[in-house]
Amino acid sequence: MENAKFITFNQNLVAPLMELFEEECEDTISINHNWFNAYNLSWVWDLLLRDYNEANEYIQDIKDICDDFEGVCQRNLSVNTGMNFYDFLVFVVRFSFSNIAQLYHLATTNLHMSWRSSQMARQIIFNLESSRDIALKMKSTGAADNQSAIDFKTTLEDSTFMELCLHFGRTYLMINEQCEVNLDRKQALEVDLLDLGLPETSSSYVCTPQDLVHFIDYACAKLLTMAKGAGS
Repeated sequence: MENAKFITFNQNLVAPLMELFEEECEDTISINHNWFNAYNLSWVWDLLLRDYNEANEYIQDIKDICDDFEGVCQRNLSVNTGMNFYDFLVFVVRFSFSNIAQLYHLATTNLHMSWRSSQMARQIIFNLESSRDIALKMKSTGAADNQSAIDFKTTLEDSTFMELCLHFGRTYLMINEQCEVNLDRKQALEVDLLDLGLPETSSSYVCTPQDLVHFIDYACAKLLTMAKGAGS
């Protein structure tokens, strides 16, 4: 890959370029980067906020006669950008829940203080810090407030969330070139999260970005306390 050539092109030119590549008859890798993660999460939020401001500005003329102006703005934002503020908050919350699950599983399967300095732990903590930073940015704009609560306990009972956790775990293991030791990681994650006690606390309900900040702070503080107890 040292001598590989990387080309970025407009999707409108796909057909002509495909013909060109076929004529060249050389090995070509096409990378689709329609994704986001902790590294570019802030860029996604900036894009979402910019698109929201545009959606808001376009319909300012009906603001005084609209019963739910904000709702219309969020609907238009969802149509134009693919998600609105609440959709984005749900994504970040589930992303955070899953990372908390991975961090707790890592802590309970490595009963010594050194797990905190491992590469995997640093990656997970970076993800949580990014989520927390985004939540603070959302809070400063009043985004996604007064929405339905996202309950940690209910989320744990969602099979799609547990699948997400499993995929996260496999990805972390693959990145860090580790083999999966636990044959029933799903069951282990469920037990770990119940042992953590988060489902029984008021901090497990996330309605606003500020709630997410509290949740991450509470979960990390509890993990730190557990780690100190295990190391003593």
